[in-house]
Amino acid sequence: MRTIPELVEVTWRKSSYSDGGADNCLEVADGIPNAVPVRDSKVPDGPVLWFRATAWSAFIETVKEDQL
Repeated sequence: MRTIPELVEVTWRKSSYSDGGADNCLEVADGIPNAVPVRDSKVPDGPVLWFRATAWSAFIETVKEDQL
């Protein structure tokens, strides 16, 4: 059985890839082993998407290479 860690004490930061506009901000939390939680900054109490750290890193590299 997998357990989802509590996100009460994590620090959320806006992604450097968010454009800074009020309607387009993504937040990520660092420091969780092997996982990257992601949420919409406009809905901080809303759902959180969880990605494996390796999958998130691959996604970021693809974005950096402008392949999306």
